[in-house]
Amino acid sequence: MKKNLMKLLGLGLLSLSLVACGGAKSAETKAAETKAAKQDANAEKTEAAQDKTEAAAEKAEDLGDSLTLYCSMTDDDIDTVLEGFNALYPDITVEVVNGSAGELFARLKAEAANPQGDVMLGGMNQADGDKNKDIFEPFISVHENELPDKYKSNNGFYNYDHLSSVVFCVNTDLEKELGLDIKDYKDLLDPKLEGKIVFSDPNESSAAWNNISNIMAVYGNDSEEAWNMIEGLMKNKMVIQGSSSACFKNVADGEYVVGLTYEDGASTLLKSGAKNIKLVYPASGSSNFAFGCAVVKGAPHMAAAKAMVNFLQSAESQTARGNALGTIRLTNPNAKIDYKYIPKDDEVKWVDRDIDWLIKNKDQVLEHWNKLYTQYYK
Repeated sequence: MKKNLMKLLGLGLLSLSLVACGGAKSAETKAAETKAAKQDANAEKTEAAQDKTEAAAEKAEDLGDSLTLYCSMTDDDIDTVLEGFNALYPDITVEVVNGSAGELFARLKAEAANPQGDVMLGGMNQADGDKNKDIFEPFISVHENELPDKYKSNNGFYNYDHLSSVVFCVNTDLEKELGLDIKDYKDLLDPKLEGKIVFSDPNESSAAWNNISNIMAVYGNDSEEAWNMIEGLMKNKMVIQGSSSACFKNVADGEYVVGLTYEDGASTLLKSGAKNIKLVYPASGSSNFAFGCAVVKGAPHMAAAKAMVNFLQSAESQTARGNALGTIRLTNPNAKIDYKYIPKDDEVKWVDRDIDWLIKNKDQVLEHWNKLYTQYYK
């Protein structure tokens, strides 16, 4: 036992001796080892960065080099979208075909057997239901779960990226000349405005359908009061034009006093420096549709098309787009936007729309509109 104890003590002394020697050695080599570790770490970071760059390049290569975008948005909005997308995918050339929603839908249907477009942006709203399922690919963005429930896709192929709210675009110079103070729908029935109000065709223009839907929301779906307002506007010789942009551009040009239009279009005039127009949110209430984008069924550049939709739905894209424009409300709540040319949400009286009713009854509403139109304009 004593011998064993002596052996243990001897081993302990030997261990202490080795530790002491090791400590001396580490003191001499500590700086070199630290430097080597840092070099290894930097090498790993560099390698990881290179891998990431190569993966991104490979991904971009997989997307191809072309994309055709059918779009009914304003020129300002289109330019902003393209700038952001091309910064992310510089090797993809985007061709834009611009037109009204009705024109673009007709074109997509005519091309269905041999699709030419890849993505459509604008003109597609929540009240469309699934009527366009034959021309769009079932595809939902990877950012869908970031959206509030009210802005999530209700058909499996529309991806809602922005809101379009109803406004009156008013020429303040002409309003003053007429001695008017336009605040609500009832003010539009003033005889002084006969032939001086411009609107677009709800059969062709999503902006016009947006406005008809707001009248239904304010006065009641298919109510006598709602139709009396619409008929009153026709009796006051409201001018119906084909282009939705005419409802704000022609007002700024002085051709009309008021245009029934949409916020994100009319506010571009304020951004461009127009001093003779104002946006009026109807005192009885304004509302909006969520509008979106979709991948064309059988798109010739399918991967690039899906990349565009994912880009449009991302918080990063919407932050950049919203702040660059300052004129459009977007749907991703993670986007950080300072709206410069439109009021904050709490400064507007909002009314709710019955989206399901509008989906089920759109044809009926348009049929009623067309009968009145024939009565007063044909």
